[in-house]
Amino acid sequence: MSVTVSDARVVTPGGVRDGWLTIEDGRITHIGDGRAPGPGLSLGGRTVVPGFVDIHTHGGAGGSYPDGDPETAAAVAAFHLSRGSTTALASLVTASPDALARAAGTLADLAEQGLIAGIHFEGPYIARARCGAHDPALLRTPDRAEFQALVKAGRGHVRMITIAPELPGALDVIREARAEGVVAALGHSDATYEQTIAGIEAGGGVATHLYNAMPPLNHRDPGPIAALLQDERVTIELINDGVHVHPAMLRLAMRAAGPGRTALITDAMAAAGMGDGTYPLGPMTVNVENGVARLAEGGAIAGSTLTMDVAFRRTVGDLGVPITDAVRMASQTPARVLGLDAEIGSISTGRYADLVVLDDDLNVDGVMKRGSWVTRPAGV
Repeated sequence: MSVTVSDARVVTPGGVRDGWLTIEDGRITHIGDGRAPGPGLSLGGRTVVPGFVDIHTHGGAGGSYPDGDPETAAAVAAFHLSRGSTTALASLVTASPDALARAAGTLADLAEQGLIAGIHFEGPYIARARCGAHDPALLRTPDRAEFQALVKAGRGHVRMITIAPELPGALDVIREARAEGVVAALGHSDATYEQTIAGIEAGGGVATHLYNAMPPLNHRDPGPIAALLQDERVTIELINDGVHVHPAMLRLAMRAAGPGRTALITDAMAAAGMGDGTYPLGPMTVNVENGVARLAEGGAIAGSTLTMDVAFRRTVGDLGVPITDAVRMASQTPARVLGLDAEIGSISTGRYADLVVLDDDLNVDGVMKRGSWVTRPAGV
């Protein structure tokens, strides 16, 4: 099956092209400038970007991946897909070993159906002092045997684990994760600069929501932020929702790491796409007021109500980031983190046709996954 999309503003790794692209059997086969050589579906000048890749999301549309319910998980995945996230990890929060194993088994089924790209364990090996919206009673010392059991429960679909590198045994689990092909993300940590460097040397390659749930920058005690920002081996996650991080600090991080080492994430929880109210996040209860999610007990920020289209739009519109750089941060760089950038993450020949069509205000007007419309642009 072949389809040509024409009259579009196509954002490619080489820049923005006014032209067209052809899709055959789910993949992009041709990209051209100007008028399409034959009949096509006219987008009337709309912008086309690669599908967003969200490597950190817990829920949405009222549901939560940590619930471990397959129908709920499928609904969460469908919601984020409708907002342009054609690829996403399902993130779990700290829970008992049995609960994590059960949820991983459920999510492995979804991964095998192609609904999610894999599983992210955020915890349980995180610092009590920086646990945020995780239940401190369920935190545990890093344990290789337990980690291996969780990987086994995920049946090859565990893609990432967040771990505090200063904890006893953490470096061994980070090395084990790397050996298993699991990305070790450093975060929810009270580590010093030196302990963070040790975590990177052991194989830590991602900074879980930089700035949040870690000590702040200090000119005499630089802490984890400086270590994570300056190391070329580390990709930093950023939550651009207007709540988690001040715009000045977002710009600072983006300039330090560049779009090739910056991944926009949502850290979304069940309230994404919903109204204010009370929602679960694993075993914790979260109150959402004015779109801001906080623990009912203690008031710590508890994920976000963000979606990737909003994060993308804020990055371009509010931070003034060029659209080509925002595309790298929302698609290409997180795809590289997952080792999938040869298949997704950019509008390039040979890649899957995972596409998001945006209107003049960068609102989602259509979503395509592997060459099939999930939502078709208005009038097309």
